[in-house]
Amino acid sequence: MASLSGEVGGIQMANPVLLAAGILGTTGASLKRAARAGAGGVVTKSVGSIPRDGHRGPTVVQVEGGLLNAMGLPNPSYTNFQEEIDIGREGGAPVVASIFGSGPQEFEEVAEGLDADGFELNLSCPHAERYGAEIGCEACKVEAITRAVKGSVSVPVWVKLTPNVADVIGLGLAAQRGGADAVVAINTLKAMAIDVESGRPILGNRFGGLSGPAIKPVAMRCVFDLASALEIPVIGVGGVASWQDAAEMIMAGAAGVQVGTALGRAEGYGIFRSISEGLSNYLDRKGMALAELKGLARRFS
Repeated sequence: MASLSGEVGGIQMANPVLLAAGILGTTGASLKRAARAGAGGVVTKSVGSIPRDGHRGPTVVQVEGGLLNAMGLPNPSYTNFQEEIDIGREGGAPVVASIFGSGPQEFEEVAEGLDADGFELNLSCPHAERYGAEIGCEACKVEAITRAVKGSVSVPVWVKLTPNVADVIGLGLAAQRGGADAVVAINTLKAMAIDVESGRPILGNRFGGLSGPAIKPVAMRCVFDLASALEIPVIGVGGVASWQDAAEMIMAGAAGVQVGTALGRAEGYGIFRSISEGLSNYLDRKGMALAELKGLARRFS
């Protein structure tokens, strides 16, 4: 079978299919299970400087084309999370810690307080006041936060970008100027749902983030544009549920792909192995190496 091993955003992995942040990365056991199920790397649930309960429920609702969630970044704080990272590492794959804060100093504090194989800066959550996209939509803040974290740790730093802006390339360039090793595109699309019987917004927070198949074309466009403009790698996420989806993302220019909402399907954790094996078989059938697939669609533009 064609080899899928290589470097993704400065981290060596057995394959480029990762667990996305915010889905099953709350516990070390879920991280370890994803790694043993075939994920090339795993990204934790986002953690910050202080414990947060998140938004009141309902926090998740299924809609046509995916899921809406407004969790509100619930987490135990970084001071209570190192054990989960250590347990996750027992799965044999790199563990990337997703972290958030309200500014450079808070991001730096969290990063310095954790031992992980890399950090993913959550500058894109669409439903947490003072965090995520509220600061990640400004290029100057993206650059400053990235530079602060990159200067305080010795492992790769990824920046997860919001699609809820007019110029995602500008944010990617800001992350690159700040020293990021990769950008992750994209986080969820800001969205909402209303109950027609009561007229009330369904989510407790009124609006949340849309994930799943419906956002794949948006993610694809962002990956394509960013890969064309940046010198650092792009990691694609958004609606990846099959090896075909992963191949599309890589053809658009992604160095790796992350899987999130699709874990709710019947195959569950088995999706990591099914995507990587399908991708490997596809490369064998085409007589191609993974490096040849990367950015293939950009050659036609």
